[in-house]
Amino acid sequence: MKTIELQSDKEFLDFASAKGLAEETAARQLEKPVLLSWYDKIRDKESPHGVSECHTDCEVPGCVEYAQNRGGELIVDIDHGNYLFCYRELGEFA
Repeated sequence: MKTIELQSDKEFLDFASAKGLAEETAARQLEKPVLLSWYDKIRDKESPHGVSECHTDCEVPGCVEYAQNRGGELIVDIDHGNYLFCYRELGEFA
């Protein structure tokens, strides 16, 4: 999966702002991006819920492995892992 790392210019970036930034970035990279999974390190929340339960000692975050196994093509990493958003093109779901 291709990873794009972004650094926000804000001292504190909330989830909604981070997601908006990720969606803008994904729209420039993929024709019709679909968000597969995400991780919010600041609030320790993820979607789908529980994808990291078995990944406490793994190098790959659960949301990334989940996306990889579902055709994920792009990771948008904001503020050094504070927020991860994983996307794929709409493709056969259209």
